[in-house]
Amino acid sequence: MTRYKLILQYDGTNFAGSQIQPNERTVQGEIEKALKVMTKGTAIKLQASGRTDAGVHALGQVIHFDYPTRIPAENMLRALNSLTSDEIAFIHSEIVNEHFHARYFTAGKKYQYVVNINPVIDPFMRNFALHHPYPIHMDYLESALKDILGTHDFSSFCAIKSGRENKVRTIYEASVVKDEAKGSLTFTFRGDGFLYNMVRILIGTLLQIANGRRPVNDLKRLIEVKDRNQAGPTASPSGLYLMEVYYLSDAEIAEKLAENAEWNRRKALSEDGD
Repeated sequence: MTRYKLILQYDGTNFAGSQIQPNERTVQGEIEKALKVMTKGTAIKLQASGRTDAGVHALGQVIHFDYPTRIPAENMLRALNSLTSDEIAFIHSEIVNEHFHARYFTAGKKYQYVVNINPVIDPFMRNFALHHPYPIHMDYLESALKDILGTHDFSSFCAIKSGRENKVRTIYEASVVKDEAKGSLTFTFRGDGFLYNMVRILIGTLLQIANGRRPVNDLKRLIEVKDRNQAGPTASPSGLYLMEVYYLSDAEIAEKLAENAEWNRRKALSEDGD
């Protein structure tokens, strides 16, 4: 088997999310369908860096899968682009060693969120931005964004149905840029990981701060109280983009594999009753 790593982009508007679901059209389902055509009937399961919800877009999603034969990476790229719809575009392909894992060896991710602040909705952006035609105080936003930098428990900004117990994450970048000509705001978040709906809940809360409906320093309070019910609404998926996925170095991956091997050895010994 040959392991391939690919970077892809997709318009999430007409997908029920990236992860495969029964009786639903998903990004994973479309790719696996194309791979089955290539292998003349052999099913191949792919792994992604993480899932995205229905309506969420990606400019830098990463996947890997094991293919039964070895073909040049550029041929794999060409084949998948020809067999999937125009909503999906593969922009990079490479052959990697068998230890690479698109999900388990991530070191961080970068997301962007686009808000259309024009008075009238742009019909060409309705699937690619949140329409928010209300007053925006940029100084409020810029001040509030500083409060989420660093390592915090983001329980207040995580969907209640999330099964994650550890809600501590580190945010390295939290910024916003206003484009006067387009009438848009582009938020950027970069961190070591993100909780389910975390960016969308942050956006819903930040826009309330920008409108003056919450105190400028309210993010500090919300981080302390660890209560999702006190944060703002979950913003629309249409404005969210997975921009980039960062990975551990080869040395860090080797160290992690060694740690896992030692843990498995100790577990086997304990199960033997020694």
